[in-house]
Amino acid sequence: RARILNLQHICISAMASISKLLLLLLCTYHTLVAHAGDDLRSYKPVGSPESATVNCSQPKAATPSSGGVTVPLHHRHGPCSPLPSTKAPTWEEILRHDQLRAAYVTRKFSGVKGGAGDVEQSDVTLPTRLGTSMSTLEYVITVGIGSPAVTQTMTIDTGSDVSWVQCKPCSQCRSQANPLFDPSSSSTYSPFSCSSAACAQVSQDGQGNGCSGSQCQYIVTYGDQSSTAGTYSSDTLALGSITVRNFQFGCSQSNSGLLLTQQTAGLMGLGGGAESLVSQTAGTLGRAFSYCLPPNPGSRGFLTLGAPTSTSGFVTTPMYRNRGALTFYAVRLQAIRVGGRQLNIPASVFSAVSIVDSGTIITRLPPTAYSALASAFKAGMKRYPTSGGSDTCFDFSGQSNISVPSVALVFSGGAVVNLAFDGIIQDGCLAFTDSGDDRSIGIIGNVQQRTFEVLYDVGGGSFGFKAGAC
Repeated sequence: RARILNLQHICISAMASISKLLLLLLCTYHTLVAHAGDDLRSYKPVGSPESATVNCSQPKAATPSSGGVTVPLHHRHGPCSPLPSTKAPTWEEILRHDQLRAAYVTRKFSGVKGGAGDVEQSDVTLPTRLGTSMSTLEYVITVGIGSPAVTQTMTIDTGSDVSWVQCKPCSQCRSQANPLFDPSSSSTYSPFSCSSAACAQVSQDGQGNGCSGSQCQYIVTYGDQSSTAGTYSSDTLALGSITVRNFQFGCSQSNSGLLLTQQTAGLMGLGGGAESLVSQTAGTLGRAFSYCLPPNPGSRGFLTLGAPTSTSGFVTTPMYRNRGALTFYAVRLQAIRVGGRQLNIPASVFSAVSIVDSGTIITRLPPTAYSALASAFKAGMKRYPTSGGSDTCFDFSGQSNISVPSVALVFSGGAVVNLAFDGIIQDGCLAFTDSGDDRSIGIIGNVQQRTFEVLYDVGGGSFGFKAGAC
């Protein structure tokens, strides 16, 4: 049964005029614990034989619901990636683009054009691989588009709705690993007319771009100001063992910015808006999907559409949706534990929700919460010298084994998610930062999600987290 929760302080810095958000809570939750160990996390540093092991086999995922499918997922720059080997971006480059992504997500969710909307709480599995505002999209899947199907490797993004691939003819396209999709070679391709309902929907959602002749045009601009534009169309989509007919997507004839530097064919939107793959397949697959992001480039995860909604083995917490920005899925953080002890953080600090985002790297916390986390974590790291001029970055040179304090995120309903080592430390640094304002929304980034199966039960209005899934 739905009930409305008033949030008085969900806003972002420099947006004090944003009105209060209404949270609509759907469904119930279980108070459980998902964990990867006890009060310490141990790890063998990169460079040791154990850490260099490559395992590109697919981890076992839960059997998808009837009609659903599961496919593998890999790190974009790793040995398991379907893309040609390229130089991975530096950690500094990743963090710079990550900040743009986080700011973009925060603005969209909070409604910069006229205040925030109401927030509501609220099947196919594919191969996903890790890729890098667009350059932070780290995971890709391989699908087939058209009749006959043309293989396309696409990034996935829970913060996007419109899916797209590069198409012939293309006035400004990047080099990609797969052949460009040629609409004229597909017997099932159809561009939407300007008078179609699909064209009206994409325009209503702010991503229409007028008409070219009688054909509907779309444009999507991302947080780093890269963009894609072309003809809004439909065709047959092959997802693992299933086929989605009349799949709506953008046939991109022009890209700009960082989109021109990647080797993927396009993007698959997994957001909650009308244009997303999740919404388009809801009638046949249901409104639940899950994924497991691999912990490192030498391993593989999975993506499941039509995920089973049974919560056995999962800790669950309510899902929140903003009626003015249905793309995003959010949770409410209630507490943080370090080394098994709950930090003394006022409950009011967590009054805003946190978006669970596959495309943001580092988790954003309210400054008060981040300060408490950083202080407690540093107290447990005194055996290691600091590094790089930061008191939350550490020098692990010469260490054959690293032990760090455990970190657990406690979500509404008491759901406890104990993070794996890979969700705590990245590149020698504590993998969290502050959101800039205690009143701002937070973001649960993909670093903290790694190795967990993250279940988005959109229809049931809940999230699930299962430890050690990949």
